[in-house]
Amino acid sequence: MGVAAGAAVWAAGDEPARAGRTGPPATAPVQRGDLVDTESVDGTLTYAGVRNVWTAASGVVTWTPARGAEIGRGETLVAIDGRPVTLMYGKAPMYRALGQGSAGKDVRALEENLKALGHGDGMTVDGDFTAATADAVREWQDERNLQVTGTVDPSQVVFQAGAVLVREAKAPEGGRASPGQPVLTVSGTERVVHVDLDADRQDLAEKGAKATVDLPGGTSVEGVIADVGAVAETGGPDAPTTVDVEIAVEYDGRFDEAPVSVELVAERREDVLSVPVEALLALRDGGFGVEVVEGAGSRVVPVAVGAFGGGRVEVAGKGLADGVRVGVPAG
Repeated sequence: MGVAAGAAVWAAGDEPARAGRTGPPATAPVQRGDLVDTESVDGTLTYAGVRNVWTAASGVVTWTPARGAEIGRGETLVAIDGRPVTLMYGKAPMYRALGQGSAGKDVRALEENLKALGHGDGMTVDGDFTAATADAVREWQDERNLQVTGTVDPSQVVFQAGAVLVREAKAPEGGRASPGQPVLTVSGTERVVHVDLDADRQDLAEKGAKATVDLPGGTSVEGVIADVGAVAETGGPDAPTTVDVEIAVEYDGRFDEAPVSVELVAERREDVLSVPVEALLALRDGGFGVEVVEGAGSRVVPVAVGAFGGGRVEVAGKGLADGVRVGVPAG
């Protein structure tokens, strides 16, 4: 009730006013609808899925992409000894050489990519590496200026879930790459806001719930909570325990690793009557009321106060309905 009391003014009582009573300086309508109370937390605008990329290729790094470059299917992630390492889309890791007789999810992913890149008209995408698959591989290898063998080894291809955004070259040009050593740090291309949410406020974050993100410069975008960490973490003995929350946002601006403010829904009340908080009056005998304006007169109606949100407060009282006008301070 502290918020309400701070916004209230004292009324003479809760008895009906006489017809000649002077009305309030201004009025506002009682409204029926949803009332949402939010809580602001700090977050960071970034990209989804920051991770390292490894390759089975070993040798001298002869080309790396620039920071911020977007790399898609069939494009070069890095070049080792002058040979490109190609990005293909897939969830299975590229962990073995693939040739005729191979079968599995990695073969299917390879076939899907070859088809998407325009190779293998006679190839069936079924996870079995056939002679038609080998022909498609030869076409692709010739296009990429690779040795044309009809087989694919892990030094030639890296599978990722989709297009990636380069964040850092871990192995600079002129350096050496070797299996087990990351060559790039990348992320997805989707924008997200990361929040380290205090574990005791985890109730604020529900997967699928909406959130509002206030960006630098005064603009805001709507987001949806995409992931809530299942494990609480702490940064040290004196650091708070937090859970990771990721909020998906539609944003194509230039900001990256930018601090933002996130409005999370603390409480939602549906189909309730509400008035501006400043309409509340603290009654002489305790509790709260609102001044209902009727024609040239007004009367104070005691109300039960519920949830707060967006500068409004849920109320229930005799005679209150959508559209009834209540007194508020001027200005």
